[in-house]
Order: sequence, then structure tokens, then C-alpha cells
Amino acid sequence: MTAGAAPAAVPGQTHPGWAFSHVDAVRFGDLDAMRHLNNVAFLQFFESARIAYITTVVPSHRPTEPEGDWGLIFAECHINYRSPAFFAETIRTHVRPARLRRSSVRIEFLMTSETDGRVLAEGSGALVGYDYVAGAACPLPEVLTATLRAQGAQDDDG
Repeated sequence: MTAGAAPAAVPGQTHPGWAFSHVDAVRFGDLDAMRHLNNVAFLQFFESARIAYITTVVPSHRPTEPEGDWGLIFAECHINYRSPAFFAETIRTHVRPARLRRSSVRIEFLMTSETDGRVLAEGSGALVGYDYVAGAACPLPEVLTATLRAQGAQDDDG
């Protein structure tokens, strides 16, 4: 995602071109000393949206109970902060798959205000297929990669 590239969203709707969105509200415990959403809390909102998205793509996936020996781990995250969010503000975090590799997928996030559609943050993260028995990355299942491709993920062989 490029700096300043995301236009305001339409409140109440998933942003065009995004596969999924998750709605949540800023809680008192999410605030910092300046009375707006703490930078660390943005990651928690991304995490909630990511888990909600993945469980719609793979309904049997339970992040606290890996399927057999396999699961997904969040290997990295990048956040570009655009506007503060405030107590009790309803936010919508849009999610879409971007780049697909053999054992990972880059997920993009766009966090917007349901009040006025302003962009609160943009970001991305890498989800990696993980074999809990071997303790190592492993290929993503074909059923998952097919769904991710159908939702816009592009193969990235590099």
C-alpha cells in the first residue's frame, strides 16, 4: 500500500476491492494518555479482523486449536497511522489477501471510521502456514490458496 493512497470509506460498507471487513469499537482500555487509540491497540484491531477473516475463509480453522498439526502464525506486521480514533468510536477494518507464496500470504488492512469514513490506518502483515509438530513453516493448503486467489491474492514467486 502506498502512503496516502486510500480514499475515505463509505460507513456501513466494506470498501470496494476488499474481501472482508470487521466492525469493532474503541474501548476505554484502548486509549493512551492523549485520550485516543493507542498505537499498540491498532495491532489488536488488525488481529481481531484477521482472525474473523480467516475463520470465514477456513471455517474449521480455530486459532487457539490448530487443525491437527497445522495452523497459521502472524509473522510480521506494518502499520501506517493516518488519523486518531477516539473512545466509543466504531471502526471498520477492511481485510484482503495480497501476495501469495508457497507457505505464506500477505494480508492488507484498511481501518476506517464508521462515523465519517476517514482512514485511521493502513497496514499489512504476513501469515505463514506452520507445522506445529515439525516447528517449521509449511505449504498453505490448496483449499486455502484457491480461496485466497479467488479473493484477489496474486501469486508471488519472488
